[in-house]
Amino acid sequence: MDEEYDGTGLTECMLSGLLSVEGKKVLHMDREDYYGGASASLNLTQLYKKFRDSPAPESLGRDRDYAVDLIPKFILASGQFTQMLVKTDVTRYLEFKQIAGSYVLRDGKIAKVPSNEREAVTSSLMGFFEKNRARKFFMFLQGWKDGDPSTHQGIDMDKNTMTDIYKKFGLEAGTQDFIGHAMALHLDDSYKTKPARDTYDRIILYTSSMARYGKSPYIYPMYGLGELPQAFARLSAIYGGTYMLTKPIEKIVTDDEGKFVGVTSEGETVKAKMVIGDPSYFGAGSEEGQDGKIRVVEEKKVVRAICILKHPVPGTDDADSCQIIIPQNQVGRKNDIYIAAVSHAHAVCAPNVYVAIVSTIVETSVPEREILPGLQLLGTIVDKFVTIDSLYTPVSSGQQDNIFITRSYDATTHFETVAEDVADGKPLTLEKKELEVQT
Repeated sequence: MDEEYDGTGLTECMLSGLLSVEGKKVLHMDREDYYGGASASLNLTQLYKKFRDSPAPESLGRDRDYAVDLIPKFILASGQFTQMLVKTDVTRYLEFKQIAGSYVLRDGKIAKVPSNEREAVTSSLMGFFEKNRARKFFMFLQGWKDGDPSTHQGIDMDKNTMTDIYKKFGLEAGTQDFIGHAMALHLDDSYKTKPARDTYDRIILYTSSMARYGKSPYIYPMYGLGELPQAFARLSAIYGGTYMLTKPIEKIVTDDEGKFVGVTSEGETVKAKMVIGDPSYFGAGSEEGQDGKIRVVEEKKVVRAICILKHPVPGTDDADSCQIIIPQNQVGRKNDIYIAAVSHAHAVCAPNVYVAIVSTIVETSVPEREILPGLQLLGTIVDKFVTIDSLYTPVSSGQQDNIFITRSYDATTHFETVAEDVADGKPLTLEKKELEVQT
């Protein structure tokens, strides 16, 4: 057989679809019995089987009402991931609903990230004089033109750091937290000492996403994130791709030069030109992969708690969905804590039930204790499922041996890093077609 082999997970499902559309012959093999791997959405039975190996309580309602995400991710309305969805026309298999609001914790209280000028004026995030300084800061960013020095105010985005820019506009530490973590979505404060260009791009992306549909910059697929890999699986199938679930991978076969030859499963070897898969298929966590070559390295760990609630997240005006960011400085940490909450409005749980996922990068030997500031914001928790996952990054591009390994899903609340992995750093042109989004 002469196949293009593709592994598991959303990134791999996206690549399956894209390769199939380009006319490649794709075989997608997955050890699990559901699509999406770590980015899957589980029904109630699957959820309790995975984490408790026990039946779900009847008090939570019908099994078919649930599609609980294993990772918390929202989609930035103007981001590269959205461009990919539109460009591939995979949106014909998907419905989207807007996330009701984005919030940030400051001085122990939850505050909404302003979505328009009226909210900005009344926001509790800043005092009167600070709001004026922040307004000048955002006017500077919105007015910036690379080719027009008159808009630069003496700033060089590629040389000056964000600390330089914050100092120029006199922004307070709390405002810097709000801008750097709730808007630019940085995971820690290391961005402050780096050239400002990346942060500028992130803020512009956030504000343009906010302006697209209003209320918040995020959209989310109805029936959970698991709909995304399934949609790309359908796209691949239309163009001739073949999917095999519950298919164990026994060995990645290479030749004497270390180049990929095929994949062995249940005693049979499928030959192909290249393989794409997530780190777990390539000796993740060890110094050597299955063929004796170093494949991936472990960088960090992320702790996530999937929480089932019977009420909206307190302090969010009874929002049916929200994102809450707890900046590191607000709780004496090195990394932010994230909360992503959805509800029956998104067809992911029973009526009057809410699902909130709290996550952060692990810093200590007691990971669950690190997400306590987030858990304490949720009120009464009906049930909770905690995972601690390693984050892996490939050490080679795959160009030499045709073995392409994707990155683990990080702690960010959006899919832009996934889009970068798929596009390999090559930007896509946004089609004129707009997504249909429920507001």
